[in-house]
Amino acid sequence: MTPRQIELVQGSFAQVTPIAEQAAALFYSNLFSADASLKPLFKGDMQTQGEKLMQMIGVAVSKLNEPQVLLPVLQRLGERHADYGVEDSHYATVGGALLLTLSQGLADAFTEEVEEAWSSAYGLMASTMIEAANKVGA
Repeated sequence: MTPRQIELVQGSFAQVTPIAEQAAALFYSNLFSADASLKPLFKGDMQTQGEKLMQMIGVAVSKLNEPQVLLPVLQRLGERHADYGVEDSHYATVGGALLLTLSQGLADAFTEEVEEAWSSAYGLMASTMIEAANKVGA
């Protein structure tokens, strides 16, 4: 990711943080609309799950400038997700739901440049998690 992309992701996520609870609920609505078969992967209270989601995205976004810190965190997360039954193909669905949620939450601030920056950030996160999950499953 370029420094400009990191700046765009961090700046736009700062706009989402005040509405984190609503953004999380919207994300899961978008995710389950895209693929209802993913619902059984989520056990427990969805509000708590949403809080965890937003917290993890916040950590990842804040550490984009520190890959030496971020990548091991994402690798461990990917390993855990493999244990939960997450498959490689699920990451594309999650990415689509994330981008849709951001476009809905940020409205006009979700420019093409911001979308490209988030696509790059999510691509980095997803590929790191998938690679770690596949090592566990190998």
